[in-house]
Amino acid sequence: MLGLINNQKKKYFPVLQGRAHSSSFAHRSELRQAKRIVVKLGSAVVTRGDECGLALGRLASIVEQVAMLQNQGREMMIVTSGAVAFGKQRLRHEILLSQSVRQALHSGHNQLKDMSLPVLEARACAAAGQSGLMALYEAMFTQYSTCTAQVLVTNLDFHDDQKRQNLNSTLQELLRMNIVPIINTNDAVVPPPEPNSDLQGVNVISIKDNDSLAARLAVEMKADLLVALSDVEGLYNSPPGTDDAKLIDIFYPGDQQSITYGTKSRVGIGGMEAKVKAALWALQGGTSVVIANGTNPKVTGHVITDIVEGKKVGTFFSEIKPAGPSVEEQTEMARSFGRTLASLHPVQRSEIICHLADLLTERKEDILAANKMDMDLAVRHLPPAMLKRLSLSPAKLNSLAVGLRQIAVAAQDSVGRVVRRTRVAHDLELEQITVPIGVLLVIFEARPDCLPQVSALAIASGNALLLKGGKEAANTNRVLHQLTQEALSMHGIREAVQMVSTREEVEDLCRLDKMIDLIIPRGSSQLVRAIQQAAKGIPVLGHSEGICHVYVDADASVDKVIKIVRDSKCGYPAACNAMETLLIHRDILRTPMFDQIIDMLRNEQVKIHAGPRFASYLTFSPSEVTSMRTEYGDLECCMEVVDSMEEAVEHMHKYGSSHTDVIITENEDTAEKFLQQLDSACVFWNASSRFADGYRFGLGAEVGISTARIHARGPVGLEGLLTTKWVLRGDGHTVADFSEHGTMKYLHENLPVGQPLAGQRDSN
Repeated sequence: MLGLINNQKKKYFPVLQGRAHSSSFAHRSELRQAKRIVVKLGSAVVTRGDECGLALGRLASIVEQVAMLQNQGREMMIVTSGAVAFGKQRLRHEILLSQSVRQALHSGHNQLKDMSLPVLEARACAAAGQSGLMALYEAMFTQYSTCTAQVLVTNLDFHDDQKRQNLNSTLQELLRMNIVPIINTNDAVVPPPEPNSDLQGVNVISIKDNDSLAARLAVEMKADLLVALSDVEGLYNSPPGTDDAKLIDIFYPGDQQSITYGTKSRVGIGGMEAKVKAALWALQGGTSVVIANGTNPKVTGHVITDIVEGKKVGTFFSEIKPAGPSVEEQTEMARSFGRTLASLHPVQRSEIICHLADLLTERKEDILAANKMDMDLAVRHLPPAMLKRLSLSPAKLNSLAVGLRQIAVAAQDSVGRVVRRTRVAHDLELEQITVPIGVLLVIFEARPDCLPQVSALAIASGNALLLKGGKEAANTNRVLHQLTQEALSMHGIREAVQMVSTREEVEDLCRLDKMIDLIIPRGSSQLVRAIQQAAKGIPVLGHSEGICHVYVDADASVDKVIKIVRDSKCGYPAACNAMETLLIHRDILRTPMFDQIIDMLRNEQVKIHAGPRFASYLTFSPSEVTSMRTEYGDLECCMEVVDSMEEAVEHMHKYGSSHTDVIITENEDTAEKFLQQLDSACVFWNASSRFADGYRFGLGAEVGISTARIHARGPVGLEGLLTTKWVLRGDGHTVADFSEHGTMKYLHENLPVGQPLAGQRDSN
């Protein structure tokens, strides 16, 4: 069918003036380049739920988005429904008014409840509603200083060459003058469509409904993008609402056989099948198409702009099928193979991790060569702190291998471990055992060493894993991922760890709430905050800021102060566990210890920002801070004065991020009070804040540091990637057995975790 339409295109679509229109966009990300855009508003989008009158709120948000894109320099056209619904509302009102007047004259009083409305003919409704619909559009667009123009067409207008050329010329001139054309079928005069003539292999696409009208206009006007808004999220592989229905992210020509269509929407004369045919026809003509929901109140206010920004909204039609699977398919594969991973014997999971550790050293030349390629590209635009994260060395790879072997040991006592055992009643025994969380999505920036670490932790905990690395480390990540899958292949579960394409937007991944169980961001505070905001239905494990404090108490040792402060701030200032604020007890001011602290920071080229109280003590002070809640991530820090340990704790609670905070003191009572009173994920006494790390804690590695109050806190290693399930073993027990008149009583006896169950004892 599509081939026949394509072959006849020259006959019915002569070459028109406009941009070169060779083909549609291949990927969503390219939609940002769309200059000429047609927005089709289906009847279900424009009309109210009672099918009488317009959904003004939805229409207003759509107009705002179209005007915004128009003001960006794009050429916008709207193909709209709604005249019939608007006219129906007006005519009903007029008929009711007329009938009430006649009845009042006839009987002396109103009997509106007895009045019946005649069936309104659609053409009459369209004639009555078209002018009002256009007036509404004009009033709405005027608020954004945008001019509109009305264009009414019928199918016959496209069959007459002169009329078609005139239509094209009119629309071109309107777009040139920065006017938004509002296009609709002239329903007051249009004849009914010929049965079975629309897109059935005939030479042209007939104007049967606004889907086909929008497709025809988009191709005729050489539009870059057609956005077709309806009352469904997009195209599903089976009717929406059925149990196994899945939204199709990208649809390709030739996939029609895999679709089962449902009924059409509550209003309008088209259905999803008509939309798909129209979309494929437009795609063949070189126009990209997205079908999306224009009625969902959660997304209506930005659905069009989201599509143009390349976000994963609705169904995108593309002629180019990528070589690899979609991210949804990758997630499904990861979950399937992840379940097999979880069912392996702990020794087998340990073998995989040990094999990966061996590969890191055996293939270090390949890894370092790929890393050099990334470094050579990144040195031009990345700051020094990011370059340090990106860089790998033989020593770093050796440390990674050591950490992985630690994880391999821990993996032998992780999944399936009994943490609680209870005898609920005679022959009714309950266990709480550790199980994987499910599918993890780890998003990390320019730090390729993160990939083998989190892979090993996921393998040890039996979790499936999606990895989304930064493009700065693309070459290194590719090699490390290949080695990870090679290690997994020894037990036939290669696909349990998937690398997501760099083309996928983070915000789009965060919408896969039915497929991903936990998101773990590794990177800057900006990255973590962005993911926490984008993840609407998926838990996020991480910290948005690393505002770490070091408090120097009045009883501190000067040698320990200099060592700890230097290491906390200067060793790796870009790390999230680096000191950002130095709190000084008031008694230390103007002492030799204070002078030594200042001299050390100056020698290390640390820029000091004075807190308000510290600044008040000095005649000539450093620049005063603009905010006490700042993560510098560089050789900069804030310095402030406090009167006591209690005031230091209060300051940390007020301005800190509950990441890592330190006290330096020789007074044990003061230190213990600090450790008890301060509510941070990591609280240290006489030790550098830089110890807040999974490897340094003996966890082998970490997937991140969490400042959340629920689940894992601080450096998150293997234990933080496990949850639990309850296993109950009975012998025909029912709750009724324990009722007032039942024969059994609850025992609720705690059993030793290592003690075999009664059934297991009998079998031995």
